[in-house]
Amino acid sequence: MTAAIAAMIVANSPLEPIYDGILDSYLAITVNGTGLEKPLILWINDGLMAVFFFLIGLELKREMLEGKLKKPSDVLLPGLAAVGGMVVPALVFAWFNWGNPETINGWAIPAATDIAFALGILALVGSRAPTSLKVFLLTLAILDDLGAILIIAIFYTAHLKVMYLAAALIPLAALIFLNIRGAHRIAPALLLGAIMWVLVLKSGVHATLAGVITAFCIPLVDKYGKSPLHSLEHGLTPYVNFGIVPIFAFANAGVILAGMSLGDLFQPLPMGVALGLILGKQIGVFGVTFALVKTGVARLPHGATWMHIYGVACLAGIGFTMSLFIGGLSFGDPARMNAVRLGVLGGSFVSAILGYAVLMLASARAPEPVPA
Repeated sequence: MTAAIAAMIVANSPLEPIYDGILDSYLAITVNGTGLEKPLILWINDGLMAVFFFLIGLELKREMLEGKLKKPSDVLLPGLAAVGGMVVPALVFAWFNWGNPETINGWAIPAATDIAFALGILALVGSRAPTSLKVFLLTLAILDDLGAILIIAIFYTAHLKVMYLAAALIPLAALIFLNIRGAHRIAPALLLGAIMWVLVLKSGVHATLAGVITAFCIPLVDKYGKSPLHSLEHGLTPYVNFGIVPIFAFANAGVILAGMSLGDLFQPLPMGVALGLILGKQIGVFGVTFALVKTGVARLPHGATWMHIYGVACLAGIGFTMSLFIGGLSFGDPARMNAVRLGVLGGSFVSAILGYAVLMLASARAPEPVPA
């Protein structure tokens, strides 16, 4: 949050040309003129964010093998709620931007939930919220991220270069071999993952997906009975949370307010993003949960009330990191990206305040009976 605020201050100060100049400066890694040459903003969004997605992949694999995603029955309610929380925001965005080929490509922007921010707001409520609610939100957000990864893979792939994609299968095969063997050392897998990242980047498929695939090839248990996955996740988490995510926020959240009026917020692009996060997430998450519980397909989390569920549905509207990331994939035009930032920050801020207020109110009320 501090990095995002700092980005907005710098972007609207005399330092703005320096800010843009640094982000647009080219960094090249080449051998005999062949290699990678990209502006710094793309090194952040394609490179550092691959590490972010690598950590998400580690979390997903751990949860699927031994955590909250292991039992299908535990996944049903938050899983379908996550689907509703992705579909309805996309429909809200499409409602505002239908018929506009220049903006409709951003339909997936409000579909994502930021795990760290959503859980952070829930943590402010503390023990007043039932523990099962945190599990519900965490599972929903993890599956939401998985959905966002699939959306990026399917809908945000550039012109495919099959030769590079085929070459990426070689380090992938080596990674799978190391995983099957239960390799103890992590360094070879990380090196193979870096090679695969370059090849995937060259192929036209978004390179952050290489981070997820590499993560799924890190053994949960090695041949000595230790867990490379746990060690890597534990060691990487603080660097991602306090390094990569703030750097990404500082590079991508700089909304330029100069020449902007209140009417600009009501343009189809920012309005579709903001209301997709605020209303779409609430309707999608709460609506699906309500339908599943009332039809007897699932039960409310233990100790949770309908107001708790509504508060979580509001928190799911905090898009921030993932929404800004998908926005960057959707639009290369600075003016449209500025509108996306406005919608994402506005929608996420309202969702955070509303979710916190609802959860505090729900915790202050007498608990309602939970269906048996």
